Amino acid sequence: MEDGGGFSRGFSPGQPTTNSNFIRHPCAVASHLFFRVLALVVYLLCGWFSESFIGSFVVIIILLSLDFWAVKNVTGRLLVGLRWWNYVDEQGLSHWVYEARRDLSLVSPVEARLFWTTLFLFPLLWLIFFFVSLFSLKFKWFVVVCIAIALNGANLYGYIKCKLGKKQTLGNAATSFFQQNVLKSVSKLEFRLRIS
Repeated sequence: MEDGGGFSRGFSPGQPTTNSNFIRHPCAVASHLFFRVLALVVYLLCGWFSESFIGSFVVIIILLSLDFWAVKNVTGRLLVGLRWWNYVDEQGLSHWVYEARRDLSLVSPVEARLFWTTLFLFPLLWLIFFFVSLFSLKFKWFVVVCIAIALNGANLYGYIKCKLGKKQTLGNAATSFFQQNVLKSVSKLEFRLRIS
């Protein structure tokens, strides 16, 4: 069963945005930023406020888990019109489902830009901390960073798969992007040469 927004299973379509600089879902934007920023801040500053690695570890993992859940189940659907999930059928086979809303007039460009920027930025930041903890031989923090990369990376991978669609792979998308940009550059160059 599909609704007017292009999702199946009863998502409400909402109202189209009329202003491109409008934030339609301020609570979703706040939760999208809050948990991931707070997890990073706690990771960076926990040594100043606590000597307990276990307490810091638990707080960071809870914040990362809340971020994973919020991004996967709420903010992706509201901010960019994408969602992904997994289900197991009667035979015990795992199926991954990646969906994108067809009507993009429901997506605010500001919210979408914020969503994608943070979705790519935070795994990169955690990757930097991965190398810092590895080369500084802080292996207990290395575990925390690996969990952060896994949770942030899973959301990043899931939403990239949603954005690209079921049939398009990352390699095909890169090839398509390259071909489109080369064709645009060649056509602009040809147009300039004709004018000269």
